Amino acid sequence: MLGAILAVLSGASFALNNVAARRAVLTGTPIQGMAVTVPIGVLCFLPIAFATGELARLAAFPAVAAAWMAGVGLLHFLFGRYCNYRANQSAGANLSGPVIQMQIVVTLALAVIVLTEPCTLLQLLGGVVMLGGSFVTQSQQSPRTRARASAAAGSAAVAAFVPRYAEGMVFGSLAAIAYGTSPVMVRMALQQTGPSSAILGGLIAYASATVAIAVLVVLSAPLQRNVMALRRESMPWFVYSGVMVALAQGFLFSAVAVAPIMLVVPLQQSSVVFRLIFSRLLNPTHEMFGTRVIIGAALSIVGACTVSIDSGIILNAVGATGELARLLQWHV
Repeated sequence: MLGAILAVLSGASFALNNVAARRAVLTGTPIQGMAVTVPIGVLCFLPIAFATGELARLAAFPAVAAAWMAGVGLLHFLFGRYCNYRANQSAGANLSGPVIQMQIVVTLALAVIVLTEPCTLLQLLGGVVMLGGSFVTQSQQSPRTRARASAAAGSAAVAAFVPRYAEGMVFGSLAAIAYGTSPVMVRMALQQTGPSSAILGGLIAYASATVAIAVLVVLSAPLQRNVMALRRESMPWFVYSGVMVALAQGFLFSAVAVAPIMLVVPLQQSSVVFRLIFSRLLNPTHEMFGTRVIIGAALSIVGACTVSIDSGIILNAVGATGELARLLQWHV
């Protein structure tokens, strides 16, 4: 139960992070976002680690686990976040979100191959449904105008947001690979250390990413100019995004430390619903909305729920026997 609650909280926090990041990249760049949000993660995790006493146990934190979490920081917070911001900037959170959500397929495959967790027929079908939802969402047509006032009032037409589908798909897919791999790495790092170690693990991951981005900015003059060109209107949204994603990561790390990935990752996909709600409230003119976006989101939720359902529960509920029972019990 604790793992499920933490997973849903993580999903809601990730959704708000995505919406804030979308607002930020309207006037900012992905590099600027990383330069702001990654260090914020350290600032969020450090006082919590100190207050909980986890920081005092840093020397006792297993070296192998620390190495895994440092790798998580580089893969997830640098490469994955950059790709996420690029996809968000190109296609918006509503269109790129279902593509990035395919991280669950990557995680499921790695959980079976690396962690030897079972994968049932329902989980395979759920992954296919989620993939279908992603394609349905991407088929949403872009209107030529977002809103058009009456000619009698003399109002000018407001230009619609026109997504760059190909760029959004490419970077969304790369983000999905990075984000889908990191939960397995976290599980390998923290499964022997307990849920409280998730705080220290998150701090290590953010610290490694912060050091890496600092080195890159110092060594690269173009990156320095990019970061220094950060606009005032982008800064607050990047800060909001950084705080929310740090909170979401904390919930996620705690969840995978106490519950199987096969439960945590699907429940975290509740972020699809939260993202649509937050996008409508905060970014109504900077996102794609429509029937296909809603259908794609619904399919993604159905697929995630299918993945998370225990086949044994269905067997007991419907009293399945014979061939149906064998199908539900089949697993990799």
